[in-house]
Amino acid sequence: MNGELVLVTLIVIGLVSRSSILTTAACILLIVKLVQLERFLPSIERRGMELGLLFLTIAVLVPFAAEHVTYKDVVRTLTSWTGILAILGGAIATLMNNQGLDLLKNDPQMIIGLVAGSIIGIVFMRGIPVGPLMAAGITAILIQVFNWITSKGG
Repeated sequence: MNGELVLVTLIVIGLVSRSSILTTAACILLIVKLVQLERFLPSIERRGMELGLLFLTIAVLVPFAAEHVTYKDVVRTLTSWTGILAILGGAIATLMNNQGLDLLKNDPQMIIGLVAGSIIGIVFMRGIPVGPLMAAGITAILIQVFNWITSKGG
C-alpha cells in the first residue's frame, strides 16, 4: 500500500502544481499497480527512459518532417554565432544528461529529491519541468562541485 500512497500523493501534488506530466505518469503507474500488472514495472523502469527520449526526439524533429524548417534555415542557423552556441549548448546538455543517467542508475532514490525540486520549481518559480534526466545531470555536476569544494577545505 505504500507505493499506492506515494503515487496518490504525487497525483495530488501534480494537480496542485498543474504538472500534467507528473499527474499522468503517477496515474498510469497507479493503474498498473491497481490492475495488478506489476510484472511490467521492471520493463517500464528499464525501457521507459528510452521510450520517453524517443518521443521527445520525435517531437523535436517534427518541424523537419512538416517542412517548417528548410535546408537554407539549417545552414543559416548553424553558421551564425547563436547557432554555434546552440551546438555547444546541445553538446554540453547531452554530456550532462549522460551524467544524470549514470547518477540515476547508481543512486535511483535520488529521483525523490529531483521530483521534489521540480515541484518546488513549478510551484514557486513558475518553471517548466524538462524531465528528471536533465535535473539529474545538473545534480551530478553540483555533487562534483560540492565534492571538489569540500575536498579542498579539508
